[in-house]
Amino acid sequence: MDIGIEKEDYKLTLDILKDLWAKTYNTDGKPDWSHILPYYDENIYFRDSIQEIHGLVDFVEMTKRLTERSSDLKMDLINVAQQESNFFIEWEMTIGFKKYPNSILYGASRLTINEKGKIIVQRDYYDLWGDIFDNIPYFKNRYRKFMHKKFG
Repeated sequence: MDIGIEKEDYKLTLDILKDLWAKTYNTDGKPDWSHILPYYDENIYFRDSIQEIHGLVDFVEMTKRLTERSSDLKMDLINVAQQESNFFIEWEMTIGFKKYPNSILYGASRLTINEKGKIIVQRDYYDLWGDIFDNIPYFKNRYRKFMHKKFG
């Protein structure tokens, strides 16, 4: 299936990654992945706290859903590093949903590139519910108390 991405040789480097990620989430509150998608392999495997995705077509659909659901989405890169074929990104994402206040999610991503220099695996790590509940006064204290009681 053609999703409109040219089949050129896009090889990811640390400097390119920083530049691309900074542009992706800071376009008037609506993210735009069009410039970074050519750096993803057609067989991308993506996983985060909510979903597991196989293939570029499904990954592109996921990015569209995120854009449609959020009224505002920004990401600040805190740290970016590379170790061999892995890139590590520590980030803070501010996300606003249509009827709810903005929430800040604190997370990290590990990107693995293949021999072509394209992203073949992306694994995002974050506490979705904890970061969202921290912005809801009633839930914040109850959720944190529950987590402390059950997990330490």
